[in-house]
Amino acid sequence: MEGSKWCAANYVPLTPLSFLERAALVYGGRTAVVCGDKRYSWRETRERCLAGASALAHRGVGRRDVVNDWSLTSCFVFFFLRPTTLCSADQVAVIASNIPAMYELHFSVPMTGGVLCTLNTRHDAAMVSVLLKHSDAKVFLVESQFLAVAHDALRLLADGKENLPLLITISDDDNNHGSVMEYEGLLRNAPRGFDIRWPIDERDPISLNYTSGTTSRPKGVIYSHRSAYLNTLATVLVNDMATMPVYLWTVPMFHCNGWCKVWGTAAQGGTSVCIGSVAPKVIFEQIARHGVTNMGGAPTVLNMIVNAPASERKPLPRRVRISTGGAPPPPQVLAKMEELGFDVVHGYGLTETCGPATLCAWKPEWDALPLAERSRIRTLQGVPNLMLQDMVIKNPVTMETLPSDGRTVGEVMLRGNTVMSGYYKDAAATEETLRGGWLRTGDLGVRHPNGYLQLKDRSKDIIISGGENISSIEVESVLFGHPAVLDAAVVARPDDHWGETPCAFVTLKDGARATADDITEFCRARLPRYMAPRTVVFADLPKTATGKTQKYLLREKARAMGSLSKLGRSKL
Repeated sequence: MEGSKWCAANYVPLTPLSFLERAALVYGGRTAVVCGDKRYSWRETRERCLAGASALAHRGVGRRDVVNDWSLTSCFVFFFLRPTTLCSADQVAVIASNIPAMYELHFSVPMTGGVLCTLNTRHDAAMVSVLLKHSDAKVFLVESQFLAVAHDALRLLADGKENLPLLITISDDDNNHGSVMEYEGLLRNAPRGFDIRWPIDERDPISLNYTSGTTSRPKGVIYSHRSAYLNTLATVLVNDMATMPVYLWTVPMFHCNGWCKVWGTAAQGGTSVCIGSVAPKVIFEQIARHGVTNMGGAPTVLNMIVNAPASERKPLPRRVRISTGGAPPPPQVLAKMEELGFDVVHGYGLTETCGPATLCAWKPEWDALPLAERSRIRTLQGVPNLMLQDMVIKNPVTMETLPSDGRTVGEVMLRGNTVMSGYYKDAAATEETLRGGWLRTGDLGVRHPNGYLQLKDRSKDIIISGGENISSIEVESVLFGHPAVLDAAVVARPDDHWGETPCAFVTLKDGARATADDITEFCRARLPRYMAPRTVVFADLPKTATGKTQKYLLREKARAMGSLSKLGRSKL
């Protein structure tokens, strides 16, 4: 259009770093981070982030040469159909719990032009060594409680003649540990007057997040400044994080950068309440003490809260909005959360979408429905958030968009500006996952006539018994309705006659009793007979650090059991 001009006045690269600058300006004297007896204002937090950036930059961390690299830019080729030139940058890895240093590194590392790589605190030394090697980490910051694992990982790298990153420890004191540098000491001694290295292009990488997987082929998901910025705004808006919220950290900051809420609390000048133990008693105490307005957690955290003994509960000073995702929460748990004073925002997302991508957007007319019906609706994964362009159910082979009838199952596919830039150093996986211009999630679901998504299962978790598809999610939802059941997961057990049959792993509530037959009969009274578990195993369920059940471990156990029936001689 005549007269239009693209220039520095009307284009500034989007970046979450701008949220910290604004927070320090507008909310400078207000509390930004609380951790035990430690409190830092927004002004102090910015100063600490600048000091951290200065210390890292003086140790060589920053952006490197401009590159045209398929491994970094493949998804942009899909979207824009042209090569994309981006900056390469040094990676800074960190293993830490939800502490102030972990929060600060989300700003200080990008301030250098570098890329933050947060590692799962439950990884063993072998996995950590693989990820350090794959990420090309130049610096490795480690909270003191994880130093033993870190040292073992570095020893493995040294044995393999690999380059070792500079190790910096994060501890509660200022003492050095041998030759290891210490975080607080670095902040104190860092040269002042550091100038933030703003991204040259908003598509430059800001963070690297690893998906769960095997040590042989890790997948590092690249977030850009743009995608992180946009999804941060989306999470703030859909979770009603008003000005100056008080956010309780029960979601690990290493997981999708805390579902982007590390940057989100800065965007709204909020207070981050960091806790060392995600336990019901601690959660209720912190909500009461700090007037928490928002929090997050996997369905496991919700289950933990509703099953807390009365002695560990405290009245909520106000209703608390809690976001959840990762697995569909059982309606029974959602109902109890509402009764306790929590407003649950149920969403869905992946590491590949910067975390939350959809939400069950609530409609006022649903408030008049019975509690059970409201809870059922809240189990839906809902609609795209404000920054995701499209969500569809497709046939993964033909790419036909399937009808929104609530019955036709297909693969959930997404596209938009909050989808990852690609997998680090894995062009083949990037191309496959983004093939056809859509992010192929691998999740199966249906779309209802009102446009709301409902997940049915991961494609690998669907149980096919006698030619019938069984959703493990539906069976689990029924299991959670049993009064004795605390936790449950359903996987496929091989069967010579039926191909597969449902196998339920169940954890009972303290003091509760139930037999395998009790559980099976309970399910048969509420499900078609073929869907009811034929095997019930009582055990504690293996969990990830984010509270997700590790179904692959349960599948291995179920496979090891062998067939329940003999070929041609079985009844359901």
